[in-house]
Amino acid sequence: MAETELSKLLPSLNSAKSRRIGKYWIFISLIAIVIGAIHIFDQLLGLDNRSAVKKNVIFFISDGMGPGSLSLARSYMQNKEGRNFDEVLNLDYHLVGSSRTRSSSSLITDSAAGATAFSCGMKTYNGAIGVDSNAEACGTILETAKLAGFMTGLVVRSKITDATPAAFSAHVESRSHEDVIATHQIGDYSLGRMVDLMIGGGRANFYCAADTTYGNHGIRKDNRNLIDEALADGWQYVGDYAEFKHLGNGRNISFPLLALLSDFDMPFVLDQGYELPTLEEQAIFAMNALSEATKDSDRGFFLMIEGSRIDHASHANDPAAHVEEVLDFDSAFQAAVNFADRTSVETLIISTSDHETGGLAIGRQIGDDYPEYVWKPEVLARVRHSTQYLTQKLTTRFSNETDVDVMKSYVKEEIFEKGLGIKDYDDAEVEAIINENDAMVVFARLSDMLSRRALIGWSTSGHTAVDVNVYAYSNKVSSWMRVKQYLMGNQENTGIGGYVANYLGLDLQKTTNLLAYRTPPES
Repeated sequence: MAETELSKLLPSLNSAKSRRIGKYWIFISLIAIVIGAIHIFDQLLGLDNRSAVKKNVIFFISDGMGPGSLSLARSYMQNKEGRNFDEVLNLDYHLVGSSRTRSSSSLITDSAAGATAFSCGMKTYNGAIGVDSNAEACGTILETAKLAGFMTGLVVRSKITDATPAAFSAHVESRSHEDVIATHQIGDYSLGRMVDLMIGGGRANFYCAADTTYGNHGIRKDNRNLIDEALADGWQYVGDYAEFKHLGNGRNISFPLLALLSDFDMPFVLDQGYELPTLEEQAIFAMNALSEATKDSDRGFFLMIEGSRIDHASHANDPAAHVEEVLDFDSAFQAAVNFADRTSVETLIISTSDHETGGLAIGRQIGDDYPEYVWKPEVLARVRHSTQYLTQKLTTRFSNETDVDVMKSYVKEEIFEKGLGIKDYDDAEVEAIINENDAMVVFARLSDMLSRRALIGWSTSGHTAVDVNVYAYSNKVSSWMRVKQYLMGNQENTGIGGYVANYLGLDLQKTTNLLAYRTPPES
């Protein structure tokens, strides 16, 4: 091409390129203006210290739920309910980022350190409950919110003294000190009562073995009955589902409320039937109760809701129990979104996990042949009970049984066919169950029978270092824009706790300074 012809084309080429570059920088400038405007409005309206704006925070923790859990639950739901492949989970609409989960002592965290990262906004060692890496008490979001005039609540499906709820409401060197955790939760520590509402299991940690006032024997090592002490201090106590249902779905209660609905952990959703509330029911109850209690206040509430037993099912490598717990959690999250959409109070919902459990893999190679690209959700849809439940049932039935033929028939009909929905078992699998005396081994074998048939793999019965998802929603545009700005992308778990504290205008260090002791009372 002649130089003169090329020179004629250059202006138009350069002009087109300039226009594209110009549009790009205009777009970038608009984003910068929006972000800058948010900061300006935050400062003008005092939104960094949100004292002038009434608000609620609902903080969901899906214990042990990794990204694979969502993939598993989504396909399972679609298969079981006959839905299309593009019909997704409630959580799927609210994904904003991911979180790194390591603790100060290990690349793989436990639930205690993971929850303390959220509650105190700092890293600590595995096993630590509301204390820093030097075992010194750190002020939590829940405590600081209460001191600032917010109502507070804890809703779980584990024992209320378990690691996650404990990290928001107690301060001990080790998660194993559940007797002390329970005393802190009812207000017997330096700050006094900080929790207005607690719903979960773990009744046995509130009274001693010699006491049967509230059902079975307790497990406290001292002679205290914390339920009686709580009642004397003005708590309303609820000990079973019948009483729970009579409280008008949270609209007919007095505060503070202590609802201990089981002796230990609440059963898996797969096992409990209609004898206990689902996490969705518990969440709705708590949101109604706290909303009613704060309707005439200029402060809202802070509520932590944990999908506790997602983790337990993964520790057991039980895919059917795991997926049903994930779906229950998903329903509870949607209930919170519905609540936020109905209320005029600015409400922020955040959901994340403390860690992943089990190393869940959806797709598994069986044998040496190259694997098919498939997994089978229909296998899980046939399951009627968790492998934990079936192992306990088997152990009870065989405690005095010596007839091998009776044992074989029971395993085939009650455990494999009715319990797990498995009919293609072989003699070796039957023999492996009836000849094993260790319940934990039986437990593992039942889980593996199920996982192999569904083509699901597990790398461990413990935790992993996998990054976990972060979900969020707000009923106010300004709040949602801040969420997108601060929580989008990948970040440390401590950043999530720090964001919630900042959003509520809370100074956690002030609460830390109020805590009177340096080490747990029992040490």
